[in-house]
Amino acid sequence: MSPPIDGRAALGGLRGRLIVSCQPVVGGPMDSPRIVAALALAAIAGGAAGLRIEGLANLRAVRAATDVPIIGLIKRTEPGTDVFITPLPADVAALCEAGADIVAFDATQRPRPAPVQALVAAAHAAGALAMADLAAEADAVAALAAGVDILGSTLSGYTGGAMPEAPDLALVAALARFGCPVFAEGRYRTPEQAAEAIAAGATCVVVGSAITRVEHVTGWFADAVRTAGGQP
Repeated sequence: MSPPIDGRAALGGLRGRLIVSCQPVVGGPMDSPRIVAALALAAIAGGAAGLRIEGLANLRAVRAATDVPIIGLIKRTEPGTDVFITPLPADVAALCEAGADIVAFDATQRPRPAPVQALVAAAHAAGALAMADLAAEADAVAALAAGVDILGSTLSGYTGGAMPEAPDLALVAALARFGCPVFAEGRYRTPEQAAEAIAAGATCVVVGSAITRVEHVTGWFADAVRTAGGQP
């Protein structure tokens, strides 16, 4: 029998540290639980204090390989809504069963298949913490009223309109003023940007593509070299 989840203890070890999101490009050559677990262990070896893992199979593989704090999530489309990060309480329960210490879910104010309160209740029932992936400061007000434990800037720039290039440090600073733990996430591509997030008030910083999505990082360098060389 697995030991009970203690989300509060997990949070204590993440303050002022880096969390690495090990989410390979879907359908890419690194998209397998075995490789995700290897990426996770490599990130820990490099100094990551926690991980963000998508999908039950990936989560189980990583949980079996390490005891560092894990943020778990499930990405899935549901009819009638644009909410696709952990949309249902059943998803939350399944992630906790698979070993997540913290469960992340879309907590924007878009039409949703289940209320945020129900997602929070499912996490807390298992001893896990509830992390609200947000797009704007107004989302945080509603999420805190629903009882979330952590605010994330995860969805800033991803709910419509043109996607910015830089991370949303202004949102991180606004979220920090609520006095709740804030996980800065979204488009952090350099160590300098991660340090700026901490200076803006973030509790910790989540970095994904810049560390674990080889296709994306290769594309950034390839585009820069091609442009510098005058190639179309």
